Amino acid sequence: MIERPDAMQRVRLAHTEVLLAQLRSAGPLSRAELIRLTGLSRTTLFDIIGDLIARGVVVEREPALSGHRGRGRPSTTVSLNPSAGRIVGIDLGRATITVIVATLGHDILARGSRPITLTAGPVRRANAAIKLIDDLVQEHDIDLRALEAIGLGLPGLVAGRSRSAGGSGSPSVAAKQVSTRIQDRYGVAVVTDNNSRLAALAEGTWGATRDVRDAIYVRWSDGVGGGLIVDGRLARGANGAAGEIGHVSVEPDGDPCPCGGRGCLELLIRPSALIEQCARRGVTVADPADLVARALVGEPIVSDVVRHAATLLGRVLSGMVVQLDPGKVAIGGTLAHAGEAVLEPVRTAIGQLAIPGHTRRLDVVTAQFGDEGGALGAVAAALRLNMSEPLPALPTA
Repeated sequence: MIERPDAMQRVRLAHTEVLLAQLRSAGPLSRAELIRLTGLSRTTLFDIIGDLIARGVVVEREPALSGHRGRGRPSTTVSLNPSAGRIVGIDLGRATITVIVATLGHDILARGSRPITLTAGPVRRANAAIKLIDDLVQEHDIDLRALEAIGLGLPGLVAGRSRSAGGSGSPSVAAKQVSTRIQDRYGVAVVTDNNSRLAALAEGTWGATRDVRDAIYVRWSDGVGGGLIVDGRLARGANGAAGEIGHVSVEPDGDPCPCGGRGCLELLIRPSALIEQCARRGVTVADPADLVARALVGEPIVSDVVRHAATLLGRVLSGMVVQLDPGKVAIGGTLAHAGEAVLEPVRTAIGQLAIPGHTRRLDVVTAQFGDEGGALGAVAAALRLNMSEPLPALPTA
């Protein structure tokens, strides 16, 4: 049977979108890597790339020879044309807004952050994010007429009640207000998710957990959040609340939490709680940065407080490790700057509780992107707007 031209065209478009999705996700790739990741034949892939180059959608990049120590000449790579589109990533945190403006080719054009009051409502927060974007665009002379999508990270439970048993939840009222205001301003799709979960996506795409298919990310800052990468995908859960490690109850009879629970992990280990614990033991700590600095130099009382908090975190993580069996756990946020003062007790608690006799290999590491993780993850989410495939495997070249 001879295939009709319209059917052939649909197949061609589907193959093209698969190729473009990989370039959006992973950045520059060689033809050999694209064949492996897309499953397309060499002839089909080369034909599609030739057409995309002619249309200016993708460009070829010659390999950088300086520092190359492998055998033979490194491969030419294909990437999205940096001038063909723009992506904005926003992390609209509790106290800080971070914005990154990037190209479809994964080049960062501008980045910036700005404080925001904790009491600001959704519309005011959205307007503050818009002001920061517009200031960066003006400062760096960026043309946003080629803007394709915006990724938006927000703290807390971003999704409301699930649309269905298999859904990922509809946006919460506050999240909807923020995303609608930003969408109305720029006229493009806005992809919204929890900012800690987006930081997990950034680490899984380009950062500390990119070399494993299953990982847990924890963001330990003003709030305590997290994200799960499961078989290369960012897990959102039936109600959009996957990875909310900060709201695991560790003291069922403890203080009430805004989430509705009691004795949540976040209440016990957030920086303000640790500073209060130090004060009760006679040590005045100025702020979270001071807390981290004193833990790094091993000041006894501060170190003891931080170690106990990290042990609590490790105990909660141990249950997640048993269930997920990840290859890595990455710790980000303010307290991650304390390095081994935090990582070692987390590692020890997991080792003692997560099936101690299991000969698993599990690395507990510091996240790579620090305070920019949420905004970078928002960029990654926007790049994946039309992508249904898992995160790509780490390139072998």
